[in-house]
This record gives sequence, structure tokens and C-alpha cells, in this order.
Amino acid sequence: MSEIIEKSEEIRMESVGSYDKQRCTPGSVSTANLADCDHCMVFPNRWSRIRYAIREPAAEFLGTMIFVIFGTGVNCQVFLSTDPNVEVVPRGDFLSLNFGWASGVALGVWISGGISGGHINPAITFTLAVFRGFPWKKVPLYIFAQLLGAFCGGGVVYANYFHAIDIVEGGPGIRTINGSGDLLATYAASFLTPVSCFFSEFLGSAILIIGVLSVTDKKNGPPPQGLLPLALFILVLGIGASLGMNTSYSLNPARDLGPRFLTAAVGYGTAVFTYRNQYWLWCIVCGPVTGMLCGAFVYDTLIFAGSESIINKPNTQASDRRLHACPAHGGKLPAGIESA
Repeated sequence: MSEIIEKSEEIRMESVGSYDKQRCTPGSVSTANLADCDHCMVFPNRWSRIRYAIREPAAEFLGTMIFVIFGTGVNCQVFLSTDPNVEVVPRGDFLSLNFGWASGVALGVWISGGISGGHINPAITFTLAVFRGFPWKKVPLYIFAQLLGAFCGGGVVYANYFHAIDIVEGGPGIRTINGSGDLLATYAASFLTPVSCFFSEFLGSAILIIGVLSVTDKKNGPPPQGLLPLALFILVLGIGASLGMNTSYSLNPARDLGPRFLTAAVGYGTAVFTYRNQYWLWCIVCGPVTGMLCGAFVYDTLIFAGSESIINKPNTQASDRRLHACPAHGGKLPAGIESA
């Protein structure tokens, strides 16, 4: 962090110095009009320096928190309102759930996308590090920020609905997974086998990453600038409406683990972790990660042509061969080889 600040300060001083030389006249005092200079004040105060250093993980934190607030919030509103002691008329249905989660994804990406890339999902971060050259040194920070954001998002929703939860559970201090715990974290339908649970998360995650990679592929008809969140809204809405019943389509380790830790902390106990022999690990973590890795492999193998994918890295023969067919590129290496 100190190296970043020192480097930025050097750039700022050099910029101000060069600006002074251009503005000064013989016999005049060396001054700079900062209102005319967009780059002279890189860090106007101490907090701006700190923000510069934490901006990317902070964006992932905020984006993930908003995503979880919308998603778990609609879960609570729809299911808690079915109790006549909470609401006379239910406030939503399964379609409402899908719209809520899709809206959360779209807004989370909209908030963080321009700063951090809008991953808001540890499985996406890991997959992009494997297949798109995302810096591995950033992966732990991103994942920690996503988990913390999901935890805080779950906490905000729990604070907003805990009175209704008390009514549904039968009184203050009573907390059960079947009663309200599954409104925050995800739990599989009772009729599913472990293999079916894993496959449901694997399949949804593979489709999710294929959609994400396609809408961000510049050579595959990406949406107009600023409309990527809308494309993701449609993608998540479709996945939820068609594949969301079995495991509540977590597809995101942070979306589940953050609220799961929250439920453990507010009285649901260790059962949230021991459920189905550590369901959270083999299904909620391993399912999305392996599903997205396989989905990215399929997309890059069949469609993606960019040099940043490991599928398209040039082999030894391509590295040794020169382009002789085109006179304009004679003696030059194909794009992407210089980084191999």
C-alpha cells in the first residue's frame, strides 16, 4: 500500500511541476490552477489514499452485500408472509424470488463492475484466474471481500425481518433450519440424493459462467456498454425459473457461506454446518467451482478465440513459426505469443 501511495505522489508532483513550467512566465510566481488540471490532485485527503488502496475489494464487498440483501430479502418476504400471523395476504411467489435474485445480481454488478469487474462470486473469481489471466494475488482479497459482504448482507436482512421470524418460529430465541434458517442459507430438497444435489449446483454454475463469458466476449456480440447487468439479470432469471427448485440455485459460495455463518452466529447453531455431512462444502463450494471450471473449459474450447485463455496459448511449434503468408506481418509473431 505504501509503495502505491509513494508512486502516486511522485506522479502527482511531476505532473504539477510540468504544469508549472508551462504556465510560468519570466518574472512571475510559479503557480498552478488546480481547477484546470484533472490529474494534479490525485489524493486530496488522507481517506482518498486509503480508498485508492482498497477500492477493488471494497467494490466486491459492497456489490456482494447488495446482491445478498436483495436475494435473501425476497426469500424472507415471500415465505414469511405466507404465515397468516405475519401477513393476511402472501407477498410474492416463486417468480418473485427469481426476480429478486436476478435484480440483486444486476445491481451488485452495476455497483462494482466498473471498479473490480463485478465478480461478486468466489467461483467466478477463481475461474477467471484460471481461464482469463485474472491476477492470482488478488484472488484471496476478492474472496474475503465477497464473503464479508455476503455476511453483512445477511445480517442486514435478518435485522429487518427478525420480528417476523420470531412469529414464524414460535417465539424469540427459537431458531431452526426448517423454520427460517433456509431463508438465508441454502438447503437442498429432502428428496434429492447427494449426487443430485451436487449435479444441480454443477449444472446451474456451468450455465452461469458460459453466459457470463459470452456476454463479456468482445467477439461474440456483447451487449452495449452499460447493459451488461441487464444481460446478467436475464441470465440469472432464466436459471432460477428453470433450474432453481432443487437446491435454491446458490451457484455462489459467498451467497451461501456468508449468511450461513450469520445464522450460526445468531442462534441456529452448528446444525447449519453439519447438515447432510457438511453439505455446504461438497455441494455449495465444490459444485459451483467445478461447474464453472467445466463451463469455462467448454466455452473456450468451442467458441472463445482470445489469447488470454489457457486453451488458446500457443504451443512450441506456433512460437517457432513466423507468419510468411502476409507481407505486412512478415517476420512477426502471432498475437499472444509474446506473452507466452
